[in-house]
Amino acid sequence: MTVILGLGFLLLRTIRKIKSEILRARYVGSSTIAEYLRKQGAQIGENCDIAISSLGSEPYLVKIGNHVFISEGVAFHTHDGGVWVFREEDPSIRVFGTIIIEDNCLIGRNVTLLPNTKIGRNSIVGAGSVVINDIPPDSIVMGVPARVISSMPKYRERCLAAWKEQKPPDLNIEPGGNYWSSKHHKENEWKVRRYLTDLFWSQGETRNETRN
Repeated sequence: MTVILGLGFLLLRTIRKIKSEILRARYVGSSTIAEYLRKQGAQIGENCDIAISSLGSEPYLVKIGNHVFISEGVAFHTHDGGVWVFREEDPSIRVFGTIIIEDNCLIGRNVTLLPNTKIGRNSIVGAGSVVINDIPPDSIVMGVPARVISSMPKYRERCLAAWKEQKPPDLNIEPGGNYWSSKHHKENEWKVRRYLTDLFWSQGETRNETRN
């Protein structure tokens, strides 16, 4: 009986995965994936980039703000699976909670979000983290469980300083465009590759020789 139940569970997971992939293929692009998830009951703002096709078994308990990036492999858990251990006491038991992601956040690859959690605006959750509590606004968090490791102002300062050094002087982005949407994207990719190769390897070797 246990083997049969196990095979049935695996079959159900496989069917769900195939269904998810079919739906994802149908709704190609971040905007149409967001549209599909809204039809499932999720609240999703504007200008989001979503790389997954499922927000868990209760998408209607998920609220996502504006300009949110959700990477591949992110898992939304809006129910507490641990109540399994109480089913002999109460066979009907189910416990649920919401997940809220406020504006301008990035959720890294393979992050796990547990129920009754909120990601404050302007925050980044590092890859592989497990979020079990609310994350304050303007925070950089990482780990299992996720904890604050830096603030958005400090991270912004580091990134702007790094890009000032790493940005090719001949980078070409037309007014109103950005790095990814620019009509010069392929050309810019080559410029970045050439510039970074020289910056990190050629100049880097020179610097090491100077130190020695």
